[in-house]
Amino acid sequence: MPGGLVALLDDVAAIAKLAAASLDDVAGAAGKAGAKAAGVVIDDAAVTPGYVVGLSPARELPIIGKIALGSLRSKLLFLLPAALLLSAFAPWGIMPLLLVGGSYLCFEAAEKLWEKVAGHHGAEEELAEITDPAELERRQVSGAVRTDFILSGEIMAIALGEIADRPIWEEAIALLLVALAITAGVYGVVALIVKMDDIGLALAARGSAARQAVGRALVKTMPVLLRALSAVGTAAMLWVGGGIVIHALESFGVSEPGHSLHHWAEVAEHALPLGGAVNWAVYAAGSAVVGLAIGAVIVALLHLLPRREH
Repeated sequence: MPGGLVALLDDVAAIAKLAAASLDDVAGAAGKAGAKAAGVVIDDAAVTPGYVVGLSPARELPIIGKIALGSLRSKLLFLLPAALLLSAFAPWGIMPLLLVGGSYLCFEAAEKLWEKVAGHHGAEEELAEITDPAELERRQVSGAVRTDFILSGEIMAIALGEIADRPIWEEAIALLLVALAITAGVYGVVALIVKMDDIGLALAARGSAARQAVGRALVKTMPVLLRALSAVGTAAMLWVGGGIVIHALESFGVSEPGHSLHHWAEVAEHALPLGGAVNWAVYAAGSAVVGLAIGAVIVALLHLLPRREH
């Protein structure tokens, strides 16, 4: 009996070690998947503040809460089950889906650049005509949740591509962790950004001269930060989207432009003393150029050619 008990305890200990190792694997997979989707996350955090800036300050945080809840609902009720079904029954579809998602990221970034160059502001003018605050809030929340659904779908697809070789239960837990962490992180940052000017005004209104100076600096920094976030988000979408397309093409046997980018990155790494950072920077910049080219072609097909026909 004691021998059997010892054996049982050994088995339990072995199972516990296996479970701990599995949890470490899941955490590692979730971290890897989340890091790969960082470009989309940055864009998500950059896009969302635009939906609440200009509304009543008292409604900013409740609106962000509504958007975050809608985002989490989309991820858990629709995107996560769809990703697991795809992995279980049609894993061959993951790479084509990534190719489409990467191309869409490239298109979205290129379209943003095109709108800035062309000076299109149709959506802003339409919203400016709405005088009912409740209707404006409903439209903004609906638009933000819709945009978030697209970006969240891309995040989940990227994450799934990183962990597609894992057991289905590990995929489920990893994707759940990614969904929860990204939602909390994005909308926590968005809330901080949106209230930065209010925090600055509160600091500038009272306290020491140094505290007031910090407050005024926060208020002045807000517009600059929003513009910087928008630029970083667009660049990240081009880099991530181009990289996804390159990786997908390589999986289909198309070596270029991936082979040349890897070669140039290695040459730069050996030529400069910064090592791996140079390799990453050169490859990311090359991926962004590829992404911009892909996005420009899609924008031209969707916007310029129809106009010429008229």
